[in-house]
Amino acid sequence: MTDCHLTDKRLAIKGVLFDLDGTLADTAPDMIEALNISLAQFGFAAVTSSELRYQASHGSLALVQTALPEQNETMHAQVQSALLANYPQVNGKHCQLFAGLDAFLNLLSEQNIPFGVVTNKPARFTRPLMIKMGFEKLMPTIISGDSTLHSKPHTAPMLLAAQQLSVSPDQILYLGDAERDMQAAKACGMYAGLAEWGYIGPSDVITEWPSDISFIDPDDLSKWLKNHLNI
Repeated sequence: MTDCHLTDKRLAIKGVLFDLDGTLADTAPDMIEALNISLAQFGFAAVTSSELRYQASHGSLALVQTALPEQNETMHAQVQSALLANYPQVNGKHCQLFAGLDAFLNLLSEQNIPFGVVTNKPARFTRPLMIKMGFEKLMPTIISGDSTLHSKPHTAPMLLAAQQLSVSPDQILYLGDAERDMQAAKACGMYAGLAEWGYIGPSDVITEWPSDISFIDPDDLSKWLKNHLNI
């Protein structure tokens, strides 16, 4: 773990926000199953999770483009449309919290630290998934990619989430696994925490991302928060 000014006990964490895909939950298996259903409809071969997993944070079009690098934009758009149509039937089918995050969420609840989600995933997919995972009533805020006029890295969804948490942005830890997550957090004054367990690809240069702190795994995250809160 790479630490920084967040060890300063004066900088109290009073709220935590998560990116969804690749940070809070391992949603890639569902997304790739929906992709493979769509590929089959157009006569293309299925792809494996290992080939596409790191693209899951970047949305449906990125998945399609990676699966069909030789196809043109028109075909990409058609397969993407099919993927979005097929996704609801598998949304939450294989998805689960990343190992160790349940303990971290319990720690937040014990310390009365509210938490929520800010994702670029559309609400028509986010809400059903949060309900299926039992989070809708536990989170004061669930902000989707279409909850505001702009999605991350814009600050609008981040600031709306802070408002709904009733916590000042400079007292919120935002956890994400993509560069835009770190950019969005920094732009609105939140602590930018990089979730290294997420969908980080081989070409991603995370040392160049504007994160404040980096966590190898959720256990690392829990240990840091306990130390930060002096508990």
